[in-house]
Amino acid sequence: MDIAFPYRVDGTGRTAAAESDDAHIRELIEQVLFTVPGERVMRPDFGCGLLQLVFAPNSEALAATLQALVQGALQQTLGTRIRVDDVTAHSVDATLTVAVRYTVLRTQSTRTASFVREVPA
Repeated sequence: MDIAFPYRVDGTGRTAAAESDDAHIRELIEQVLFTVPGERVMRPDFGCGLLQLVFAPNSEALAATLQALVQGALQQTLGTRIRVDDVTAHSVDATLTVAVRYTVLRTQSTRTASFVREVPA
């Protein structure tokens, strides 16, 4: 059983399970994207700290940095489950939108997951 993210309790009072393997992989990607390295005590290298770059000036260099950062973090953490095919990131004001196109290695199926986060000022 894969635990649902964010953590919650189901109707029976037990830890909720992820709806499907695809949903679980999407939830894992979200955790990697929005966790700051060092935030997890026992896994200090987990995450990519994407939200720290939201207020950086938009440029082609920032877009390339975001793509490399996300791709590297996902490959390091989920490289046995997925192959990252493409990453795009856009920030407008305090809103960050990231799209990740990936291939699930077990099934060789291609998926796209989009994530939107608003950063408090």
